[in-house]
Amino acid sequence: MLPFVDLGGIEQLRASLGEFVAEVFGSLKRKDQRGWGDRYLRGLTLDGRRKSIQPMAERLPDGDMQALQQFVSQSWWDHTPVLRAVASKACAAIAPEA
Repeated sequence: MLPFVDLGGIEQLRASLGEFVAEVFGSLKRKDQRGWGDRYLRGLTLDGRRKSIQPMAERLPDGDMQALQQFVSQSWWDHTPVLRAVASKACAAIAPEA
C-alpha cells in the first residue's frame, strides 16, 4: 500500500516534481500547458479521488477545475512524446542500467 501523501509532502517534493514535469512535458510548446501538466501530476499524487478532475482541482491551492479539465480532455497537444517520456523514466527506474 502506498503511503499517505498530503499537500505539504507534495510541496516539499515540488523541485523534484518540477524536474520530472520539465522532462515529461518538455515536448509541449506552451508554458501554460506545462504548468497545467504540473498541476495535474500533483493532483494525481495527492490522497483522494483521482478519476475526476473536480476533487483533484479542489485539493490544489492553484487548481482551477475548468482549466485543468481543458488541459486533460480538450488541449491540442500530442500525447505520444509525453507517454514516451514517462515510459522511458519508468523503465529506467524499474531496470536501471548496470
